Amino acid sequence: MNRFTCWLLLLAAVGSTKGYAQTIATLQVVVPPTTSSLETPIKTSLDALTFLPDSVLTLVEVQGTKRTSVPFQIEHGSERTLHWILDPAASKTSKRAYELVKGKANKTSVPMRVQDGQGSFTLTSKGTNLLRYNYKTVYPPTGIDTAYKRSGFIHPLWSPHGQELTRIQAPDHYHHYGIWNPWTHVLFEKDTVDFWNIRDRKGTVRFAKAVSTTEGPVYSEYQVLQEHIAFKKGGKEKVALNELQAVRVYQPQGKDYYIADVTINMNCASASPVLLLAYRYGGFGWRTTEKWNKDNSEVLTSEGKTRKEADGSTARWCIVQGQIDNDYAGVVMMSFPTNYNHPEPLRIWPETQNGRGDMFANFSPTKNKNWQLDPGQTYTLKYRLIVYNGHFTKEKAESGWQAFSAEPKVTVQRK
Repeated sequence: MNRFTCWLLLLAAVGSTKGYAQTIATLQVVVPPTTSSLETPIKTSLDALTFLPDSVLTLVEVQGTKRTSVPFQIEHGSERTLHWILDPAASKTSKRAYELVKGKANKTSVPMRVQDGQGSFTLTSKGTNLLRYNYKTVYPPTGIDTAYKRSGFIHPLWSPHGQELTRIQAPDHYHHYGIWNPWTHVLFEKDTVDFWNIRDRKGTVRFAKAVSTTEGPVYSEYQVLQEHIAFKKGGKEKVALNELQAVRVYQPQGKDYYIADVTINMNCASASPVLLLAYRYGGFGWRTTEKWNKDNSEVLTSEGKTRKEADGSTARWCIVQGQIDNDYAGVVMMSFPTNYNHPEPLRIWPETQNGRGDMFANFSPTKNKNWQLDPGQTYTLKYRLIVYNGHFTKEKAESGWQAFSAEPKVTVQRK
């Protein structure tokens, strides 16, 4: 072979690598057997795979000879984390294979947005509202005691079809604010404080500041700092607890449901401990739509309890669903296994509430047990909400909780 021929072969080889995509790692996810076909958020450490920049990475699902680009999102923290959504309905196999590829990254849309409405963050999917966090103080109706004002709560929580599933300032309980997380019976610096029943002017929970917002092809999220404030003698105030709350909503994949994860990190705001005393309600509460009553709605827990039996029982998850307009909708509330006093006690209003059977649901970890919060420690509660239209069965809820409590394992083979 002469020198000229070698040069031509070299040019051909270089030309053949133009646009070449290099496989960095093969990822395998084992999907537990299920008939529910619920989508599952998946994550794995990206820095454990590569230190290449985000801009040159692509994720591809491999099914035989078929290769499908998968939307993904990279979370930047102490390390980079790769997120995507697995749809069990896309394949009947229990093992799903993906490749992380180096090459020209695909242009991806950003369907999951956080809109700042100068008083609220609204999380949307392709322009459709999913939930709204109110950071501006909301006052009660004219003529009602202004002690009932509050900030730092979710309302509305919308179903995928657009119905409001939350309610605020109901005349029977003006201190109810959609989905919120106050504590009712608290011992702080020798005073008994109530952050829930704010009319007593013993305490409240306030939005303090926005920490971050995130948008992307897989999820959107807000993180906020909230303060649990004790009202002291002489009109003074003191922050008893700092709460870092993160709410992450995952992109629906054309289904009649979506997933919202709520993470609550609490720590003492001073050198004084905080003792959350046992009380029949307090913590992660949801005042539901006024369109539900005892005749058109239902409750079912992971332990098989209905509305007649659920109050005071413990559960890993709880379905609350009912007729709304000409549709049906609901939420599955899920408690994470590491939560305090898990499976968590429930506060479910009886069918006689307000005469018509209005609905209120609450995971209350201190319903039957004190919880001591000490300075220098962080205490975490995690909840998942599956918000949907239609009916949810116990099998479907259990499948969703299993995926929440023990994320499918990702095994990696580096190239």
